[in-house]
Amino acid sequence: MSTPAPAGPAPADLRFHPLRDSATMLRRNLKHMLRYPSLTVMLVGMPIVFLLLFVYVFGGTLGAGLGGASGGRDAYVDYVTPAIILMTVTAVVQGTAISVAMDLTEGIIARFRTMHIARVSVLTGHVLGSVIQAAFALAVVIGVALLVGFRPAAGVGGWLATAGFLVALTFALVWLSVALGQVSKSVEAASNVGMPLLLLPFLGSGFVPTDSMPAGLRWFAEYQPFTPIIETLRGLLMGTPVGHNAAVALGWCALIALGGHLWSKRLFNREYAR
Repeated sequence: MSTPAPAGPAPADLRFHPLRDSATMLRRNLKHMLRYPSLTVMLVGMPIVFLLLFVYVFGGTLGAGLGGASGGRDAYVDYVTPAIILMTVTAVVQGTAISVAMDLTEGIIARFRTMHIARVSVLTGHVLGSVIQAAFALAVVIGVALLVGFRPAAGVGGWLATAGFLVALTFALVWLSVALGQVSKSVEAASNVGMPLLLLPFLGSGFVPTDSMPAGLRWFAEYQPFTPIIETLRGLLMGTPVGHNAAVALGWCALIALGGHLWSKRLFNREYAR
């Protein structure tokens, strides 16, 4: 009786290729965005509506409160735009939670489970696709802000620092949103689970200074993560001192990214184990 030959390395076409598989999943998510542009339009449109509302409806009064006679709508658009930029990111990552929930409820994840692909690629495709979608949305929203009077003082270095900071922020919030999409029992639930991310800028320094708030709310506003993020964006764009806000904001981004990644990985591996 012949002895079976020892098992050799797996054929090249049967090995896991995380980078290749992640690129494939990224193309899938980008094609999905192009096929259903209404979601992208909604995610971009909401921050623009808030921008126009606060600039043209509330901007005169709130701007006067910021700078007195020298304030007004022109001063307020410079103040509020960093908050609108943050809301653009939070709107996009809310769409990520919806996309992840759709994949889970429609059974495509179960299909991927039977295929010879790297597990990490499924989540990585969502994350990279959302970062690209956020970059597009941010370009549109900042362009509209410039049209309505936003006048940043940042030079080339300031804009590059802003872009890098926004990528880090988006990356962190996307990982959190991927986890939130996985814990949602339905697409409808996923569309609401990220609502606190949209509300937190209102409870920070995004629309009014924190020193105008009552004591309890002021304490919350000053210590919640979005306030140093907004102040960092404001400093980078307007050329004002950032101080310790940048370190605090990056620390929050690192913590959110790590927690979101570990939580997402645990949830996804649990789905694979079923």
